[in-house]
Amino acid sequence: MKHILSRRAFLNGCTLLAASAALGGLTACGGTDAQNSDLPQILIGSDTYPPYIYLNNDGTPAGIDVEIATEAFRRMGYAARFEVIDWEQKTALVESGAIDCIWGCFSMQGRETLYRWAGPYMVSRQVVAVNADSSIQSLSDLAGKAVMVQSTSKPEGIFLSGSDPRIPQTVEVFSIEDRSVQYAMLACGYVDAIAAHETAILQYMKDNNAAFRILEEPLLVTGLGVAFAKNDSRGLDHQLNDTFAQMREDGTLERIVGKYLEHASQYLEVDTIDA
Repeated sequence: MKHILSRRAFLNGCTLLAASAALGGLTACGGTDAQNSDLPQILIGSDTYPPYIYLNNDGTPAGIDVEIATEAFRRMGYAARFEVIDWEQKTALVESGAIDCIWGCFSMQGRETLYRWAGPYMVSRQVVAVNADSSIQSLSDLAGKAVMVQSTSKPEGIFLSGSDPRIPQTVEVFSIEDRSVQYAMLACGYVDAIAAHETAILQYMKDNNAAFRILEEPLLVTGLGVAFAKNDSRGLDHQLNDTFAQMREDGTLERIVGKYLEHASQYLEVDTIDA
């Protein structure tokens, strides 16, 4: 069963905690050095997803994807500018030309035909996390439990499709637009588990000293990519793929990822997974 929830639906016992989690990341439009550059701008639509994209202490976007995008587009002759979008409207925004591409820890698998893709440039594990003292040890233990996911995300699709035999059919799925609220709801015990990118969960645990436990078996191992509109004829997807190859070869990708994640090379083993 799926429940679609807005942030307002949770403004009760965990109000302050949820608000703190939601405000801890990127909450408004922001850019890199694009504002001060003479290069033509590429407007990137994204969502708050530490360590991939967030606001640093001086209020400017930072993170893995911000650094990779800034360097990649610089090599291509563009200045990258990130802007927070309504994530559920991402496809309409890129197709209308309101943004040039979608970039923000965006999984390619199952979306191959929806966009023109550049990537994969990194590997990501979609996982389930529970509170440290939870009795849930495996996906099969989720029977009759409540799991929170971000709406339109890969975990939502996995749980709702019923196609994974490891997941019981009796799981209650709560979908919410603001992904950052997931953590507060799990910490408060409003849900039994959350599902998201492993790196994002680890970053939240590190930043907030949260006592979560990630289940050993992943939901999905997939590639991350950059999505352009199907009708985009500029060839930016091909140029970006070529640039990714250059950045992989000269060590730039590993250097950037290594600033945020331990064992950076394992996140760059894109040849070992299906996008």
